[in-house]
Amino acid sequence: MRKKLAQILVVDDQEEILFSAKMILKKHFETIFTTNSPKKIISILSENDINVVLLDMNYRIGFEDGREGIHWLKEIKTLSPNTIVILMTAFGKIETAVEGIKIGAFDYVLKPWNNEKLIEVIDKAVAESRKTSKKTASEKTEKAEKKYFVGTSAKIKQAYSIAEKVARTDANVLILGENGTGKYVFAEFIHQHSERKNEPFVHVDLGSLSDNLFESELFGYAKGAFTDAKIDTAGRFENASNGTIFLDEIGNIPLHLQAKLLHVLQTKTVTRLGESKPRSLNVRVIAATNSDIKTEVKNKTFREDLLYRINTMEINLPSLRERKDDIVPMANFILEQIAEKYNQENWRFEENAASYLEKYPWKGNVREMENKIERALILAENNTISVMDLDILNFEEIQENDENPLSEMEKGAIEKALFKHNGNISKTAEELGLSRAALYRRIEKYDLKN
Repeated sequence: MRKKLAQILVVDDQEEILFSAKMILKKHFETIFTTNSPKKIISILSENDINVVLLDMNYRIGFEDGREGIHWLKEIKTLSPNTIVILMTAFGKIETAVEGIKIGAFDYVLKPWNNEKLIEVIDKAVAESRKTSKKTASEKTEKAEKKYFVGTSAKIKQAYSIAEKVARTDANVLILGENGTGKYVFAEFIHQHSERKNEPFVHVDLGSLSDNLFESELFGYAKGAFTDAKIDTAGRFENASNGTIFLDEIGNIPLHLQAKLLHVLQTKTVTRLGESKPRSLNVRVIAATNSDIKTEVKNKTFREDLLYRINTMEINLPSLRERKDDIVPMANFILEQIAEKYNQENWRFEENAASYLEKYPWKGNVREMENKIERALILAENNTISVMDLDILNFEEIQENDENPLSEMEKGAIEKALFKHNGNISKTAEELGLSRAALYRRIEKYDLKN
C-alpha cells in the first residue's frame, strides 16, 4: 500500500497514545510528528508544512473541561489557517468538541478510537487540507494578479511572445540575460500563465548554495542523515510538487554537482540524503543564468547534456541599453508599482528627469532602476521625484560637450548640491558621483566659484 504524501502532527500528553497513533498512522501517511507538549505546536508548525493536527483537548490532571484544547485550536488556526485540526476527546466530553467544530475544527474522534474510523477521518482531513491550500493559492493569485511591463522594444516583445507560448506547455525553459534584466520576473510570468499557476512556484538561488548544502537543500534529507538532521525534511524539488521550480544562476554549479542535478531531471525522481528509495517528481523546470553558457560548454565547465536537458526552449532578455525607448515608460510603471506597495498615490518624476533617465547607463538594468526609484520615493518630498533623488547624476558617463542640451541641467544640479552642502566640495562630489577634480572642472566651466 502506497503512503499518502501528508504530514500529520499528533499532540497528546500520554506517551502510549502518541506511540499507538504513530504506529497506526505511519502505515498510511508519509510523515508523522508527535509531541506530548502543546507548547511545541507553534515551533513544529513554523518549521514544517503540517496538513493535519490530531489534537487532544486536555493536558493537566484535574482539568478536563477541554478549554486547553480550544485554546490551542485557536492558536493553530491563527498561525496556520490551512492546517486541518481534528480534536480527540473522551466519551462524555463531546459538547466541548462540538464547540471546537463551531470555531474551526474539522471533526473529532473519541478515545479509545476505532483504527479504521481514525484513518478515514484523517484521510478526509488531508483531502480538505489540499483543497484549502489550492483555494488559498488561487485567491492569492487573483488578488495579486501581477502586472508585467512589456514595452515597445522588438526584442522584449519577442521574449514575452515566446514566454506566453511556452507557458502553455510543460517544456523546460532556459532564460538568458545580464544581471537585473528580469529573469525572475519572466520565470514567474511563465508559471502564472501555465496550468500550474495555482501550485507552488519555488525559487532557488543556486549561486548562494555552498557545495555541502546543495543536495540537502534541493533533494531533502532523512532524519539522522547528518548531525543536524533532526527530522525528515523535503527539499526544494519536493516543495515544488505539481508546480514550478526556478533554478536561478544555474551556470554557477560545479561539474560534480551538475551530474547529480542531471540525474534528477532525467529520471524525474529525487532521493533524499540518507535514503535509498527515489521519490517521483512532477515539477516544471525553469533555469536562468547571466553567464555565456554555450562558451562554458565549449570550455567543458558546464555539461552539454545538462544544457540540452534544461533548454528545450531558450529565451534571451535584452539589457536596458538595447531598449532605450522603454526606459522612461518603464520608470513610470515601476514608480506606480512601488507607490502602490507603500499605499501611496499621485507620484511623478520631475519634468527634467526623463532626459537623465535615458542618458544614464543602467549597468544593473531593471533591478538597478527599481532600487533607485524605491530609494527616491522614500527620500523625496511633495510626491515628486527629482534627478537628485534618483541619484543618477553620474556625469562621468556623459560626454562633456558645451552644446550638450543637458549642460544647463547639469549646472543647476551642481548649484543645488553645493547649496545643500554649504559649499562642501567632498560631500557635493560624493552626491553627484564625481571625483573632486571633476567637480572642480565643472565649477570652473560653469563659473560657480562664487
